[in-house]
Amino acid sequence: MTEPTTSESARTALVTGATGYIGGLLVKRLLDAGWNVRVLTRHRDSVAKEDWGTSVDVSEGDARSADDLRRALDGVDVAYYLIHSMGQADDFAERDREVAKTFGDAAREAGVQRIVYLSGLHPDGELSPHLASRVEVGDILLRSGVPTAVLQAAVVIGLGSVSFDMLRYLAERLPAMVAPKWLKNRIQPIAIDDVLHYLVGAADLPADVNRTFDIGGPEVLTYADMLKRFAAVTGLRKRIIVTVPVLTPRLASYWIGLVTPLDPGVAKPLIGSLVHEVVCREHDINDYVPEPAGGPTGFDDAVRSAMEHAPEDHALQYVGAVAGLVGGIVATAWLAGKRLRG
Repeated sequence: MTEPTTSESARTALVTGATGYIGGLLVKRLLDAGWNVRVLTRHRDSVAKEDWGTSVDVSEGDARSADDLRRALDGVDVAYYLIHSMGQADDFAERDREVAKTFGDAAREAGVQRIVYLSGLHPDGELSPHLASRVEVGDILLRSGVPTAVLQAAVVIGLGSVSFDMLRYLAERLPAMVAPKWLKNRIQPIAIDDVLHYLVGAADLPADVNRTFDIGGPEVLTYADMLKRFAAVTGLRKRIIVTVPVLTPRLASYWIGLVTPLDPGVAKPLIGSLVHEVVCREHDINDYVPEPAGGPTGFDDAVRSAMEHAPEDHALQYVGAVAGLVGGIVATAWLAGKRLRG
């Protein structure tokens, strides 16, 4: 065990997914707030290389193992569930369902006082497989017998967030693009700092609160708006976007795989989620957790903060040329089909 550096009398939080983007930042925030932090990881070495690695208690194990979870949750006050199987297997929904059930049972048996889960903002009705799975996991945790807060967010603006990285690479590499019509759907993005603020604050919700909360930034934009605003904030030329009803989520994921360094296996479920409008329908979290100091972060400020230390993208010219060719082929095929139908 790595000895934590925080006070022995502090409460203990377990963070799963601690070596992921949001999990790693959350660990830092909790340590700064005076928590003892334990992390569950399959590989102890992956924690050692983190700058907070010597400040946490490491529980080595697999979240699919009930025994490993019992050991990790022993003595824990609040458990953060930041686990998903997106991009890892075709049966990700079944795997996530089983892990969530095992986690909820183990947390109840260990006497955990609260579970906090970061899920996806979503509308009513039929959902993409990715969003449907995230919603199902939240429902399982809410039924676990442990008071649970399910925070539902859309695009998280922060360097290292996969949804933001996709936005960044598309905006940087494509001065003009032929894109799916769902780029006109409305989205309520949120800055990573604000996500962390609500994740930490949710630990102190009253014991009788067991529900979902929508969290979002102060602006509702389309994905096309976000691409154009990103370009303006970062000093790029104005982006030209033409939308056509020809790219299915599957085809678009391959296109994203060509244009960006993102794994198509990860891009596909994210793109599938973009077919939905994801806008907050309530702001009830603010009844329990005060807004961030200065209010929620606007989109432009969130982009500036995210890009402050972003490395230069050296693939711009090559990828832009190839993607432009692909876009031209797609547009030509769609226009030809339209004329034939006419």
